Amino acid sequence: MDSGAMWTRIRAHRWAYTFSILATLSLGILIGTVVSYGVKGKEGQKSDATPLTLPAPQQLSNTFSQIAKQLEPSVVNINTESTIKNVRRRRGGQDDQEDPNGGGGGADDFFNRFFGGQAPDTGPIRERSLGSGVIVDSKGFIVTNRHVIDKADRIRVRFEDDPPGVQHDAKVIGADQETDLAVIKVDIDRTLPAAKMGNSDSMQVGDWVLAVGSPFGLSETVTAGIVSAKGRDIVPNRQFQTFIQTDAAINPGNSGGPLVNMNGEVIGINTAILSETNAYAGVGFALPSKTVVDVYNQLTGPEHRVSRGSIGIMFDAVENPAIARVYGSGFGVTISSVVAGSPADQAGLKVGDTITTVDGKKVSKGSELVADIASRKAGSKVSLGFLRNGKTQDASVTIAERSKLFAARLGDEQDDSEDSTPKQSKFGVTVRKVTPEMADRLDMPAGKGVIVQDVKPRSFAEDVNLGRGDVILEINKQPVNSEEEFAKVESSLKSGQDVVFLVRQRGSQRQDGTIFVAGTLP
Repeated sequence: MDSGAMWTRIRAHRWAYTFSILATLSLGILIGTVVSYGVKGKEGQKSDATPLTLPAPQQLSNTFSQIAKQLEPSVVNINTESTIKNVRRRRGGQDDQEDPNGGGGGADDFFNRFFGGQAPDTGPIRERSLGSGVIVDSKGFIVTNRHVIDKADRIRVRFEDDPPGVQHDAKVIGADQETDLAVIKVDIDRTLPAAKMGNSDSMQVGDWVLAVGSPFGLSETVTAGIVSAKGRDIVPNRQFQTFIQTDAAINPGNSGGPLVNMNGEVIGINTAILSETNAYAGVGFALPSKTVVDVYNQLTGPEHRVSRGSIGIMFDAVENPAIARVYGSGFGVTISSVVAGSPADQAGLKVGDTITTVDGKKVSKGSELVADIASRKAGSKVSLGFLRNGKTQDASVTIAERSKLFAARLGDEQDDSEDSTPKQSKFGVTVRKVTPEMADRLDMPAGKGVIVQDVKPRSFAEDVNLGRGDVILEINKQPVNSEEEFAKVESSLKSGQDVVFLVRQRGSQRQDGTIFVAGTLP
Protein backbone atom coordinates (compact mmCIF):
# COMPACT_ATOMS: atom_id res chain seq x y z
CA MET A 1 0.00 0.00 0.00
CA ASP A 2 1.40 3.36 -0.97
CA SER A 3 1.75 6.17 1.52
CA GLY A 4 -1.18 8.20 0.12
CA ALA A 5 -3.67 5.39 0.57
CA MET A 6 -2.37 4.75 4.08
CA TRP A 7 -2.89 8.38 5.15
CA THR A 8 -6.38 8.32 3.61
CA ARG A 9 -7.36 5.32 5.87
CA ILE A 10 -5.89 7.02 8.92
CA ARG A 11 -7.92 10.16 8.29
CA ALA A 12 -11.12 8.11 7.83
CA HIS A 13 -10.53 6.36 11.18
CA ARG A 14 -9.88 9.70 12.89
CA TRP A 15 -13.06 11.23 11.52
CA ALA A 16 -15.08 8.17 12.57
CA TYR A 17 -13.54 8.27 16.09
CA THR A 18 -14.13 12.02 16.38
CA PHE A 19 -17.73 11.66 15.17
CA SER A 20 -18.34 8.93 17.71
CA ILE A 21 -17.06 11.13 20.57
CA LEU A 22 -19.09 14.11 19.38
CA ALA A 23 -22.22 11.98 19.02
CA THR A 24 -21.83 10.65 22.57
CA LEU A 25 -21.31 14.12 24.01
CA SER A 26 -24.31 15.45 22.10
CA LEU A 27 -26.54 12.65 23.39
CA GLY A 28 -25.42 13.30 27.00
CA ILE A 29 -26.08 17.01 26.67
CA LEU A 30 -29.48 16.31 25.14
CA ILE A 31 -30.48 13.95 27.97
CA GLY A 32 -29.25 16.42 30.61
CA THR A 33 -31.21 19.17 28.92
CA VAL A 34 -34.39 17.09 28.87
CA VAL A 35 -34.00 16.12 32.54
CA SER A 36 -33.22 19.68 33.51
CA TYR A 37 -36.21 20.93 31.60
CA GLY A 38 -38.45 18.39 33.27
CA VAL A 39 -37.33 19.47 36.77
CA LYS A 40 -37.62 23.12 35.99
CA GLY A 41 -41.00 22.50 34.53
CA LYS A 42 -42.29 20.93 37.77
CA GLU A 43 -40.84 23.70 39.91
CA GLY A 44 -42.42 26.41 37.95
CA GLN A 45 -45.73 24.68 37.35
CA LYS A 46 -48.73 26.14 39.27
CA SER A 47 -50.06 23.79 42.08
CA ASP A 48 -53.73 22.82 42.23
CA ALA A 49 -53.64 22.42 46.10
CA THR A 50 -56.15 24.53 47.99
CA PRO A 51 -54.53 26.71 50.73
CA LEU A 52 -55.52 25.85 54.32
CA THR A 53 -57.41 28.43 56.37
CA LEU A 54 -58.33 28.78 60.05
CA PRO A 55 -61.99 29.23 60.98
CA ALA A 56 -63.01 32.30 62.94
CA PRO A 57 -62.99 31.69 66.74
CA GLN A 58 -66.74 32.33 67.01
CA GLN A 59 -67.41 29.37 64.74
CA LEU A 60 -66.20 26.95 67.42
CA SER A 61 -68.30 25.60 70.30
CA ASN A 62 -67.86 28.10 73.13
CA THR A 63 -70.34 26.91 75.77
CA PHE A 64 -67.64 25.80 78.21
CA SER A 65 -65.56 28.94 77.74
CA GLN A 66 -68.58 31.19 78.29
CA ILE A 67 -69.41 29.40 81.55
CA ALA A 68 -65.78 29.57 82.65
CA LYS A 69 -65.60 33.33 81.99
CA GLN A 70 -68.84 33.79 83.90
CA LEU A 71 -67.84 31.72 86.96
CA GLU A 72 -64.10 32.33 87.34
CA PRO A 73 -64.49 35.80 88.91
CA SER A 74 -66.70 34.22 91.62
CA VAL A 75 -64.22 31.45 92.50
CA VAL A 76 -61.53 32.31 95.03
CA ASN A 77 -58.29 30.83 96.25
CA ILE A 78 -58.17 30.25 100.03
CA ASN A 79 -54.88 30.21 101.92
CA THR A 80 -54.89 29.22 105.61
CA GLU A 81 -52.26 29.16 108.34
CA SER A 82 -52.43 27.17 111.56
CA THR A 83 -50.29 27.04 114.68
CA ILE A 84 -49.32 23.57 115.82
CA LYS A 85 -47.48 22.77 119.04
CA ASN A 86 -45.40 19.97 117.58
CA VAL A 87 -45.05 18.28 114.22
CA ARG A 88 -46.90 15.02 114.72
CA ARG A 89 -45.04 11.91 113.67
CA ARG A 90 -46.58 8.78 112.29
CA ARG A 91 -45.93 5.49 113.96
CA GLY A 92 -43.21 4.80 111.40
CA GLY A 93 -41.46 8.07 112.28
CA GLN A 94 -42.69 9.97 109.22
CA ASP A 95 -44.29 13.38 109.28
CA ASP A 96 -48.08 13.27 109.62
CA GLN A 97 -49.02 14.26 106.09
CA GLU A 98 -50.95 12.56 103.33
CA ASP A 99 -49.55 9.21 102.23
CA PRO A 100 -48.62 9.51 98.53
CA ASN A 101 -49.33 5.81 98.14
CA GLY A 102 -52.87 6.07 99.47
CA GLY A 103 -52.45 3.88 102.53
CA GLY A 104 -53.00 0.57 100.77
CA GLY A 105 -56.80 0.48 100.37
CA GLY A 106 -59.11 -1.27 102.83
CA ALA A 107 -60.85 1.25 105.03
CA ASP A 108 -59.20 4.02 103.00
CA ASP A 109 -62.14 3.83 100.61
CA PHE A 110 -64.29 5.23 103.42
CA PHE A 111 -61.91 7.78 104.88
CA ASN A 112 -59.59 9.07 102.11
CA ARG A 113 -60.22 12.63 100.99
CA PHE A 114 -58.14 15.59 99.97
CA PHE A 115 -57.64 18.31 102.53
CA GLY A 116 -56.88 21.15 100.16
CA GLY A 117 -53.34 19.97 99.49
CA GLN A 118 -52.08 20.79 102.96
CA ALA A 119 -48.45 19.94 103.58
CA PRO A 120 -47.01 20.30 107.09
CA ASP A 121 -43.81 22.34 107.30
CA THR A 122 -40.68 20.71 108.60
CA GLY A 123 -40.68 23.38 111.30
CA PRO A 124 -42.54 22.85 114.56
CA ILE A 125 -45.07 25.68 114.61
CA ARG A 126 -46.72 26.59 111.31
CA GLU A 127 -48.95 24.70 108.90
CA ARG A 128 -50.33 26.02 105.62
CA SER A 129 -52.99 24.73 103.26
CA LEU A 130 -54.70 25.77 100.07
CA GLY A 131 -58.29 25.36 99.00
CA SER A 132 -61.05 26.97 96.99
CA GLY A 133 -64.32 28.76 97.65
CA VAL A 134 -67.16 30.39 95.76
CA ILE A 135 -68.68 33.83 96.35
CA VAL A 136 -72.44 33.44 96.83
CA ASP A 137 -73.22 36.96 98.07
CA SER A 138 -71.79 40.19 96.65
CA LYS A 139 -71.29 41.44 100.23
CA GLY A 140 -68.36 39.02 100.59
CA PHE A 141 -69.93 35.77 101.82
CA ILE A 142 -68.06 32.71 100.55
CA VAL A 143 -68.94 29.02 100.75
CA THR A 144 -66.15 26.47 101.12
CA ASN A 145 -65.43 23.17 102.85
CA ARG A 146 -65.03 23.03 106.60
CA HIS A 147 -61.85 20.99 106.29
CA VAL A 148 -60.27 23.80 104.24
CA ILE A 149 -60.48 26.30 107.11
CA ASP A 150 -60.58 23.95 110.12
CA LYS A 151 -58.16 24.94 112.95
CA ALA A 152 -56.89 27.90 110.93
CA ASP A 153 -55.45 30.87 112.82
CA ARG A 154 -55.53 33.01 109.72
CA ILE A 155 -57.64 32.71 106.58
CA ARG A 156 -56.80 34.75 103.50
CA VAL A 157 -58.65 34.96 100.21
CA ARG A 158 -57.36 35.88 96.78
CA PHE A 159 -59.81 37.12 94.14
CA GLU A 160 -59.32 36.62 90.41
CA ASP A 161 -58.55 40.28 89.68
CA ASP A 162 -56.15 40.74 92.61
CA PRO A 163 -52.57 41.66 91.71
CA PRO A 164 -49.94 39.00 92.52
CA GLY A 165 -49.31 38.75 96.25
CA VAL A 166 -52.49 40.58 97.28
CA GLN A 167 -54.78 38.66 99.67
CA HIS A 168 -57.67 39.60 101.93
CA ASP A 169 -58.26 38.41 105.49
CA ALA A 170 -61.48 36.47 106.02
CA LYS A 171 -63.41 35.49 109.15
CA VAL A 172 -65.44 32.35 109.79
CA ILE A 173 -69.19 32.94 109.94
CA GLY A 174 -70.04 29.33 110.71
CA ALA A 175 -69.13 25.72 109.99
CA ASP A 176 -71.02 22.43 109.95
CA GLN A 177 -69.14 19.21 110.61
CA GLU A 178 -71.99 16.96 109.46
CA THR A 179 -71.83 18.25 105.88
CA ASP A 180 -68.23 19.54 105.90
CA LEU A 181 -69.41 22.99 104.80
CA ALA A 182 -68.34 26.41 106.05
CA VAL A 183 -69.13 30.06 105.36
CA ILE A 184 -66.45 32.74 105.55
CA LYS A 185 -66.67 36.47 104.87
CA VAL A 186 -64.32 39.10 103.48
CA ASP A 187 -65.00 42.73 104.38
CA ILE A 188 -64.18 44.74 101.27
CA ASP A 189 -65.30 48.13 99.97
CA ARG A 190 -66.54 46.94 96.59
CA THR A 191 -69.26 44.70 95.25
CA LEU A 192 -68.06 41.20 94.49
CA PRO A 193 -69.25 38.98 91.62
CA ALA A 194 -71.53 36.34 93.16
CA ALA A 195 -72.23 33.00 91.54
CA LYS A 196 -75.80 31.94 90.85
CA MET A 197 -77.10 28.90 92.72
CA GLY A 198 -78.86 26.14 90.80
CA ASN A 199 -81.11 23.28 91.91
CA SER A 200 -79.16 20.03 92.21
CA ASP A 201 -82.39 18.02 92.03
CA SER A 202 -82.68 18.98 88.36
CA MET A 203 -79.39 17.27 87.45
CA GLN A 204 -79.49 13.89 85.73
CA VAL A 205 -76.82 11.24 85.30
CA GLY A 206 -74.98 12.07 82.07
CA ASP A 207 -75.43 15.86 82.29
CA TRP A 208 -72.33 17.95 81.53
CA VAL A 209 -70.71 19.78 84.47
CA LEU A 210 -67.60 21.90 85.07
CA ALA A 211 -65.43 21.92 88.21
CA VAL A 212 -63.73 25.24 88.98
CA GLY A 213 -61.05 25.79 91.61
CA SER A 214 -57.37 25.93 92.51
CA PRO A 215 -55.91 22.41 92.34
CA PHE A 216 -52.35 22.36 93.68
CA GLY A 217 -52.65 26.14 94.10
CA LEU A 218 -53.20 26.71 90.37
CA SER A 219 -56.02 29.25 90.43
CA GLU A 220 -58.74 29.63 87.78
CA THR A 221 -58.53 25.99 86.71
CA VAL A 222 -61.55 24.52 84.90
CA THR A 223 -62.17 20.82 84.25
CA ALA A 224 -65.10 19.22 82.46
CA GLY A 225 -67.02 15.99 82.96
CA ILE A 226 -70.47 14.57 83.51
CA VAL A 227 -72.67 13.64 86.46
CA SER A 228 -71.68 10.01 86.97
CA ALA A 229 -74.17 9.21 89.74
CA LYS A 230 -76.42 10.86 92.32
CA GLY A 231 -77.15 10.15 95.97
CA ARG A 232 -73.75 8.61 96.76
CA ASP A 233 -73.02 7.77 100.43
CA ILE A 234 -69.27 7.33 100.78
CA VAL A 235 -68.70 7.74 104.54
CA PRO A 236 -70.53 5.47 107.01
CA ASN A 237 -73.11 7.18 109.25
CA ARG A 238 -72.66 10.56 107.56
CA GLN A 239 -76.39 10.88 107.05
CA PHE A 240 -76.23 14.43 105.68
CA GLN A 241 -73.41 13.80 103.22
CA THR A 242 -75.10 12.48 100.10
CA PHE A 243 -72.99 13.38 97.10
CA ILE A 244 -73.17 14.06 93.39
CA GLN A 245 -70.55 11.88 91.72
CA THR A 246 -68.64 13.31 88.74
CA ASP A 247 -65.70 12.46 86.52
CA ALA A 248 -64.68 16.12 86.18
CA ALA A 249 -61.10 16.19 87.49
CA ILE A 250 -60.94 17.13 91.19
CA ASN A 251 -57.54 17.31 92.88
CA PRO A 252 -56.00 18.67 96.11
CA GLY A 253 -56.93 22.35 96.29
CA ASN A 254 -60.24 21.90 94.45
CA SER A 255 -62.00 21.42 97.80
CA GLY A 256 -64.63 24.11 98.32
CA GLY A 257 -64.85 25.08 94.66
CA PRO A 258 -68.11 24.90 92.70
CA LEU A 259 -69.51 22.20 90.44
CA VAL A 260 -71.41 24.05 87.70
CA ASN A 261 -74.14 23.08 85.23
CA MET A 262 -74.45 24.25 81.63
CA ASN A 263 -76.52 27.25 82.73
CA GLY A 264 -73.55 28.51 84.72
CA GLU A 265 -75.29 27.69 88.02
CA VAL A 266 -73.62 26.15 91.07
CA ILE A 267 -75.18 22.74 91.67
CA GLY A 268 -72.57 21.42 94.11
CA ILE A 269 -69.48 22.11 96.22
CA ASN A 270 -66.50 19.87 95.39
CA THR A 271 -65.55 18.01 98.54
CA ALA A 272 -63.84 14.64 98.07
CA ILE A 273 -62.44 12.05 95.72
CA LEU A 274 -62.27 8.26 95.84
CA SER A 275 -58.78 7.02 95.10
CA GLU A 276 -56.28 4.37 96.14
CA THR A 277 -53.34 6.63 95.32
CA ASN A 278 -54.47 10.04 96.61
CA ALA A 279 -54.46 11.17 92.98
CA TYR A 280 -57.39 11.86 90.68
CA ALA A 281 -58.85 8.57 89.45
CA GLY A 282 -62.01 9.72 87.70
CA VAL A 283 -64.33 9.62 90.71
CA GLY A 284 -65.05 12.88 92.54
CA PHE A 285 -67.84 14.01 94.84
CA ALA A 286 -69.68 17.28 95.37
CA LEU A 287 -72.26 18.17 98.01
CA PRO A 288 -75.54 19.02 96.26
CA SER A 289 -76.62 22.66 96.17
CA LYS A 290 -79.86 21.71 97.91
CA THR A 291 -77.80 20.79 100.99
CA VAL A 292 -75.50 23.78 100.55
CA VAL A 293 -78.35 26.31 100.51
CA ASP A 294 -79.99 24.86 103.63
CA VAL A 295 -76.72 24.85 105.58
CA TYR A 296 -75.71 28.31 104.33
CA ASN A 297 -79.00 29.88 105.39
CA GLN A 298 -78.62 28.49 108.91
CA LEU A 299 -74.92 29.36 109.26
CA THR A 300 -75.60 32.96 108.23
CA GLY A 301 -78.58 33.16 110.60
CA PRO A 302 -78.56 34.65 114.10
CA GLU A 303 -77.06 31.57 115.78
CA HIS A 304 -74.48 30.83 113.07
CA ARG A 305 -75.00 27.11 113.50
CA VAL A 306 -77.01 24.30 111.95
CA SER A 307 -79.83 22.95 114.09
CA ARG A 308 -81.14 19.46 113.36
CA GLY A 309 -83.74 17.41 115.12
CA SER A 310 -83.17 13.86 116.31
CA ILE A 311 -84.85 11.17 118.40
CA GLY A 312 -81.61 9.36 119.27
CA ILE A 313 -81.60 6.22 117.16
CA MET A 314 -79.24 4.64 114.67
CA PHE A 315 -79.85 2.21 111.83
CA ASP A 316 -77.86 0.34 109.21
CA ALA A 317 -76.28 2.86 106.84
CA VAL A 318 -76.56 0.46 103.91
CA GLU A 319 -80.17 -0.29 103.07
CA ASN A 320 -80.85 -4.01 103.23
CA PRO A 321 -84.37 -5.25 102.46
CA ALA A 322 -83.64 -8.49 104.30
CA ILE A 323 -83.52 -6.59 107.60
CA ALA A 324 -86.95 -5.09 107.04
CA ARG A 325 -88.35 -8.47 105.99
CA VAL A 326 -87.09 -10.17 109.15
CA TYR A 327 -88.00 -7.41 111.60
CA GLY A 328 -90.89 -5.75 109.77
CA SER A 329 -93.13 -6.27 106.79
CA GLY A 330 -90.70 -5.64 103.94
CA PHE A 331 -90.27 -1.89 104.35
CA GLY A 332 -89.42 0.64 107.00
CA VAL A 333 -86.34 1.56 109.03
CA THR A 334 -85.16 -0.98 111.61
CA ILE A 335 -83.47 0.46 114.72
CA SER A 336 -79.99 -0.93 115.37
CA SER A 337 -79.10 1.27 118.36
CA VAL A 338 -80.89 3.58 120.82
CA VAL A 339 -78.99 6.33 122.64
CA ALA A 340 -79.46 5.94 126.38
CA GLY A 341 -81.73 8.65 127.81
CA SER A 342 -82.72 9.88 124.35
CA PRO A 343 -86.32 10.72 123.32
CA ALA A 344 -86.57 7.35 121.59
CA ASP A 345 -85.39 5.59 124.73
CA GLN A 346 -87.84 7.54 126.89
CA ALA A 347 -90.68 6.72 124.47
CA GLY A 348 -89.96 2.99 124.76
CA LEU A 349 -88.45 2.34 121.34
CA LYS A 350 -86.05 -0.61 121.27
CA VAL A 351 -83.43 -2.20 119.04
CA GLY A 352 -85.24 -4.29 116.43
CA ASP A 353 -88.29 -2.05 116.17
CA THR A 354 -89.04 -1.08 112.57
CA ILE A 355 -90.35 2.48 112.09
CA THR A 356 -92.93 2.51 109.30
CA THR A 357 -94.66 5.91 109.58
CA VAL A 358 -93.96 9.46 110.75
CA ASP A 359 -97.14 11.38 111.61
CA GLY A 360 -99.05 8.86 109.51
CA LYS A 361 -96.80 9.23 106.46
CA LYS A 362 -95.18 6.03 105.22
CA VAL A 363 -91.39 5.78 105.58
CA SER A 364 -89.49 3.24 103.50
CA LYS A 365 -85.86 4.41 103.69
CA GLY A 366 -83.54 5.72 106.35
CA SER A 367 -82.77 8.86 104.33
CA GLU A 368 -86.47 9.75 104.33
CA LEU A 369 -86.71 9.31 108.10
CA VAL A 370 -83.58 11.39 108.76
CA ALA A 371 -84.67 14.18 106.42
CA ASP A 372 -88.07 14.44 108.12
CA ILE A 373 -86.85 14.31 111.72
CA ALA A 374 -83.84 16.58 111.10
CA SER A 375 -86.06 19.31 109.69
CA ARG A 376 -88.12 19.52 112.90
CA LYS A 377 -87.35 21.83 115.81
CA ALA A 378 -86.22 20.59 119.18
CA GLY A 379 -89.15 20.37 121.61
CA SER A 380 -91.74 19.52 118.98
CA LYS A 381 -93.52 16.16 119.06
CA VAL A 382 -93.84 13.51 116.39
CA SER A 383 -95.98 10.37 116.20
CA LEU A 384 -94.13 7.26 115.07
CA GLY A 385 -95.71 4.05 113.88
CA PHE A 386 -93.55 0.95 114.24
CA LEU A 387 -93.61 -2.84 114.16
CA ARG A 388 -92.45 -4.97 117.06
CA ASN A 389 -92.63 -8.75 116.76
CA GLY A 390 -95.08 -8.35 113.91
CA LYS A 391 -97.48 -6.11 115.83
CA THR A 392 -98.18 -2.46 114.96
CA GLN A 393 -97.61 0.07 117.73
CA ASP A 394 -97.46 3.85 118.10
CA ALA A 395 -95.29 6.18 120.15
CA SER A 396 -95.24 9.94 120.71
CA VAL A 397 -91.65 11.18 120.70
CA THR A 398 -90.27 14.63 121.58
CA ILE A 399 -87.65 15.89 119.16
CA ALA A 400 -84.24 16.74 120.67
CA GLU A 401 -81.22 18.65 119.38
CA ARG A 402 -79.09 16.28 117.34
CA SER A 403 -75.80 17.96 118.26
CA LYS A 404 -76.47 17.21 121.93
CA LEU A 405 -77.58 13.62 121.48
CA PHE A 406 -74.53 12.79 119.38
CA ALA A 407 -72.04 15.21 120.92
CA ALA A 408 -69.32 12.59 121.31
CA ARG A 409 -69.61 11.41 117.72
CA LEU A 410 -69.72 14.91 116.29
CA GLY A 411 -66.90 16.18 118.50
CA ASP A 412 -69.04 19.05 119.80
CA GLU A 413 -68.85 20.44 123.32
CA GLN A 414 -72.01 20.17 125.37
CA ASP A 415 -73.95 23.34 126.01
CA ASP A 416 -75.45 22.16 129.30
CA SER A 417 -75.56 19.27 131.74
CA GLU A 418 -78.92 17.68 130.98
CA ASP A 419 -79.16 14.12 132.24
CA SER A 420 -80.40 12.98 128.84
CA THR A 421 -77.28 14.24 127.11
CA PRO A 422 -74.44 11.70 126.93
CA LYS A 423 -71.17 12.74 128.57
CA GLN A 424 -68.28 13.74 126.34
CA SER A 425 -66.04 10.85 125.37
CA LYS A 426 -62.89 10.69 127.51
CA PHE A 427 -60.84 9.51 124.57
CA GLY A 428 -62.38 11.94 122.05
CA VAL A 429 -63.04 9.17 119.58
CA THR A 430 -66.14 7.62 118.02
CA VAL A 431 -66.13 3.95 117.09
CA ARG A 432 -68.34 1.49 115.27
CA LYS A 433 -68.54 -2.29 115.43
CA VAL A 434 -66.69 -4.01 112.60
CA THR A 435 -69.37 -5.52 110.37
CA PRO A 436 -68.81 -8.80 108.47
CA GLU A 437 -68.57 -6.81 105.22
CA MET A 438 -65.89 -4.53 106.65
CA ALA A 439 -64.04 -7.49 108.21
CA ASP A 440 -63.92 -9.18 104.81
CA ARG A 441 -62.60 -6.03 103.16
CA LEU A 442 -60.00 -5.58 105.91
CA ASP A 443 -59.00 -9.27 105.75
CA MET A 444 -59.62 -9.88 109.45
CA PRO A 445 -61.88 -12.15 111.53
CA ALA A 446 -65.51 -11.05 111.76
CA GLY A 447 -66.80 -9.76 115.07
CA LYS A 448 -63.41 -8.55 116.27
CA GLY A 449 -62.70 -4.98 117.30
CA VAL A 450 -64.25 -1.58 116.66
CA ILE A 451 -63.27 0.76 113.83
CA VAL A 452 -62.49 4.43 114.51
CA GLN A 453 -64.91 6.72 112.68
CA ASP A 454 -64.05 10.16 114.07
CA VAL A 455 -61.26 11.65 116.17
CA LYS A 456 -61.86 14.94 117.93
CA PRO A 457 -59.10 17.53 117.32
CA ARG A 458 -56.69 18.01 120.25
CA SER A 459 -58.16 15.01 122.08
CA PHE A 460 -56.42 12.16 123.91
CA ALA A 461 -57.03 9.90 120.90
CA GLU A 462 -55.29 12.38 118.60
CA ASP A 463 -52.41 12.79 121.06
CA VAL A 464 -51.69 9.05 121.04
CA ASN A 465 -52.06 9.03 117.24
CA LEU A 466 -55.27 7.09 116.78
CA GLY A 467 -56.72 7.81 113.37
CA ARG A 468 -59.84 7.22 111.33
CA GLY A 469 -59.83 3.71 109.91
CA ASP A 470 -57.76 2.18 112.72
CA VAL A 471 -59.33 -0.90 114.30
CA ILE A 472 -59.10 -1.06 118.10
CA LEU A 473 -58.95 -4.70 119.27
CA GLU A 474 -58.17 -4.30 122.99
CA ILE A 475 -57.93 -1.60 125.66
CA ASN A 476 -55.69 -2.46 128.60
CA LYS A 477 -55.88 -6.19 127.69
CA GLN A 478 -59.71 -6.13 127.55
CA PRO A 479 -61.26 -7.08 124.16
CA VAL A 480 -63.61 -4.47 122.69
CA ASN A 481 -65.79 -6.00 119.99
CA SER A 482 -68.74 -3.60 120.14
CA GLU A 483 -69.57 0.02 120.89
CA GLU A 484 -70.99 -1.06 124.27
CA GLU A 485 -67.81 -2.89 125.31
CA PHE A 486 -65.72 0.08 124.21
CA ALA A 487 -67.89 2.50 126.21
CA LYS A 488 -67.79 0.25 129.29
CA VAL A 489 -63.99 0.10 129.32
CA GLU A 490 -63.71 3.82 128.59
CA SER A 491 -66.05 4.78 131.42
CA SER A 492 -64.04 2.71 133.92
CA LEU A 493 -60.83 4.65 133.30
CA LYS A 494 -59.90 7.77 135.24
CA SER A 495 -57.59 10.73 134.76
CA GLY A 496 -53.95 9.77 135.32
CA GLN A 497 -54.37 6.14 134.32
CA ASP A 498 -52.28 4.56 131.61
CA VAL A 499 -54.23 3.46 128.54
CA VAL A 500 -52.85 0.94 126.05
CA PHE A 501 -54.69 0.23 122.80
CA LEU A 502 -54.00 -2.83 120.67
CA VAL A 503 -54.63 -1.48 117.18
CA ARG A 504 -54.85 -2.84 113.67
CA GLN A 505 -53.53 0.09 111.64
CA ARG A 506 -55.58 1.66 108.88
CA GLY A 507 -54.64 0.19 105.51
CA SER A 508 -52.91 -2.86 106.97
CA GLN A 509 -53.68 -5.95 104.91
CA ARG A 510 -52.20 -8.49 107.30
CA GLN A 511 -54.00 -10.16 110.19
CA ASP A 512 -50.85 -9.84 112.31
CA GLY A 513 -50.37 -6.15 111.50
CA THR A 514 -51.17 -4.89 115.00
CA ILE A 515 -49.34 -2.37 117.17
CA PHE A 516 -49.67 -0.85 120.63
CA VAL A 517 -50.73 2.80 120.97
CA ALA A 518 -50.50 4.19 124.50
CA GLY A 519 -50.66 7.26 126.69
CA THR A 520 -51.70 8.58 130.09
CA LEU A 521 -55.29 9.81 130.29
CA PRO A 522 -55.31 13.53 131.11
